[in-house]
Amino acid sequence: MSCNYFNRSVSHSIRHFISYTPVAPPTILSLRSPFRPSLHRKLRSFAVSAGNSFTWDDVLRVPQSPQNDLSPFLDKIKLCNRNSEKQCEFMPFVIEDQIIGYVHHGFADLLKPFYNVFIFPQDNTYGSHFGCHCTLHPNLSTPNDRTKAVANVIKSLGKLIPGIRNELYPVASAFGEPIFFSLERAAAPYFGIKVYGIHMNGYLEKDDQKFLWLGKRSEQKSTYPGMLDHLVAGGLPHGISCGENVIKECEEEAGIPRSISHKATPVGVVSYIDIEGYRMKRDVLFCYDLKVPDGFIPHNEDGEVESFRLVPVTQVANIIRKTSYFKANCNLVITDFLFRHGYIRPEEFGYLRLLQSLRSGYCS
Repeated sequence: MSCNYFNRSVSHSIRHFISYTPVAPPTILSLRSPFRPSLHRKLRSFAVSAGNSFTWDDVLRVPQSPQNDLSPFLDKIKLCNRNSEKQCEFMPFVIEDQIIGYVHHGFADLLKPFYNVFIFPQDNTYGSHFGCHCTLHPNLSTPNDRTKAVANVIKSLGKLIPGIRNELYPVASAFGEPIFFSLERAAAPYFGIKVYGIHMNGYLEKDDQKFLWLGKRSEQKSTYPGMLDHLVAGGLPHGISCGENVIKECEEEAGIPRSISHKATPVGVVSYIDIEGYRMKRDVLFCYDLKVPDGFIPHNEDGEVESFRLVPVTQVANIIRKTSYFKANCNLVITDFLFRHGYIRPEEFGYLRLLQSLRSGYCS
C-alpha cells in the first residue's frame, strides 16, 4: 500500500473518535511489557563513529580529489535520509487535529499497555493504512499534563530509549506554532517529532583564502564520539530563540563571547528525514555563518569537544568527499556553505540535484 499519506497536509479534522472509558489503571511506573531482547536491539540508538579512530594529522593528510565531482556530497546527504521507503511502517501521531509526528507500528505496540496515556482511534482520517493513528488520552488536556504523562512512560520504558538527557524539546505541528507538550530529546525520534537545531559555520578569511574552524568531538560522547563537528552546534530547546541559542552554544562549546557571537548571521536551513528501526528523525537545522576575528582561538567549556583546528575550506570540502570523518548532518550544513560561498558552481554536473537534496525533509 502506498505511503503517500506522508505528503498530505498536516491539518485535518477528526471525524471519528472511539469511545474510551477510563479504567483505574496501575500507576505508569509499574506498567511493564514483556520486551524481547530483539526489540531492545531494534530500539537501541547507535553510537556512530567513523569506523576507526583518527587524528588531526589524518584529517589534514586527506588527498585531493576531482573538484567537479559532486556525487560524494550527494552520497553524504543520502546518509541523513536513509530508508525513506519504510515511511509506510509509521502511523500518524496526532494532537488536537494536527499531525505532530509519526510512530512505528512496532513501537505503537509497546505504547499500548500505557492506555491511560496513549490511545489508538480506529479511523483513516489521516491516511494511515494501519486503520488507526496514535494520540494522547483526552483526559490529558493541557501541555503540562501531557508532558508529565509522556515523561513517565519514557521513564518506564527505561533503557529501551537510551541516552536520556533530561532536556525537553517543544512539540508543535510546525515551527512557531502553539506547543502541545514537551518531550525528552532522546525520545523525539521514537515519536517522529520534528526537532530543530542550530549549526554555525565559524570561518576566517586571510591571505585571500577562507578557513573553517572545526571541532573534534569528545571520545566520551554517546553519539558520534571522536568525529568532526562544527565550531558550534546544538539542539533548540524549549523557551529559547534561535539567535539566543547560538550565543549560548558559542559560549559553552567554543568560548566565544557575546561581543563576537552576536554578529552570527542566519543564512537558511537544511532538513532531512532519517529512518532506522523504530526511529524517524525529522530534523530542521537553522544555519548561521560567523566571520571569526583573526587571532581568536576557540576553547571548549562543556567538555563535549576534544579540540579545534582551523582548516582551509577547500580541504574541508575534500574531507567530505573522501572520508566519513564528519558527524553526518554536518555534511549538509557545510555543503550549503560551499554553495553560498561559491565553492560549488552551476557548471558542475548535478548542481541543482545536490542543492535540492539539502532540504529533503520538512521545512516547516
